[in-house]
Amino acid sequence: MSELNIEKEKLEIIKWVTDLKDDTAFERLRMLRKNSNKNDWWHEISEEEKAAIEKGLADIKAGRVKPHKEARKLYEKWL
Repeated sequence: MSELNIEKEKLEIIKWVTDLKDDTAFERLRMLRKNSNKNDWWHEISEEEKAAIEKGLADIKAGRVKPHKEARKLYEKWL
């Protein structure tokens, strides 16, 4: 996204927030702002956890996945 488009989008968001009447949406925005200073969870997990996530993403891209129905059937006795 170009810098000009980002600035346009920011202005649209500002206008939307200014006209916002939904208290729940406003509260969520406030919480998002408050929590935006916290570290990304990716930087807080171990290298092993990161490797497992990366492996899972690679499996998805390569099509090495099973439908939920099949997985549930395989692990039914533990669920």
